[in-house]
Amino acid sequence: MTSVNERIKLFFDEMATDVVEERVIEYVVREVHNGRRLMEVIDDPYVRNRLSEDKLAKVLENSEIIEALEQEIRSSMNTGDFTS
Repeated sequence: MTSVNERIKLFFDEMATDVVEERVIEYVVREVHNGRRLMEVIDDPYVRNRLSEDKLAKVLENSEIIEALEQEIRSSMNTGDFTS
């Protein structure tokens, strides 16, 4: 069995991770909306220094990021701008 201290530490570690993931999601969405390519944003030190590869994969599955990408694709198709 785990001690109460270990459970509390695990709880706070998980909560801190969730906050970091949320901030990275907000950053990625904002940068994509500002016209940057997703792969370029993912390579930013801000993202790389905060998430492991596993966490990054999880973040990329977030519905906010998917919606931002869909909006940018629709926008590019409407303007005919496929190179940005």
